Amino acid sequence: MRIGMTSVYVADVEAAFAFYTRTLGFREKLRIPEARLAIVVSAEDPDGTTLLLEPNDNPIARTYQQALREAGLPVIVFFVEDVAAEHERLRRLGVVFTQAPTATEWGTQAVFDDTCGNYIQLHDGG
Repeated sequence: MRIGMTSVYVADVEAAFAFYTRTLGFREKLRIPEARLAIVVSAEDPDGTTLLLEPNDNPIARTYQQALREAGLPVIVFFVEDVAAEHERLRRLGVVFTQAPTATEWGTQAVFDDTCGNYIQLHDGG
C-alpha cells in the first residue's frame, strides 16, 4: 500500500494552481478549471504522490482550514534537500514565511503561507 493522492483545501483553486506550479514548481497532472479541479505533482517525482487542490467551499472544509491556520499549524509538509536554500529561493519569489529555517532535533524546518489559506512546512530531515 502507498499514498497515491492527498488533498489540500484552498480558497481559490485557480490561484492555488498558479502558486503551486509557478512559484513552488509543481507540475500539472490534471486540470479541469470548469470543475474547479487541479491535481499537481512534484517535478522531482512526476510519478509520485499527487496533490489535489480542493475548494474549501463546504462548511467542514472551511472550518478545518481556518482552525489549522488559527492554530498556526501547517496543513502539509514538503520535504526538500536544503531548507535554507529553498527558503531563500521562495523568499526571492515573494513567498511570505511565518517561520524562518529553524533547526530541530528532527531536522531543519520552515513554514510559509501558500496564499490560499494554508501554512506549508518545509522539512529537510536533517
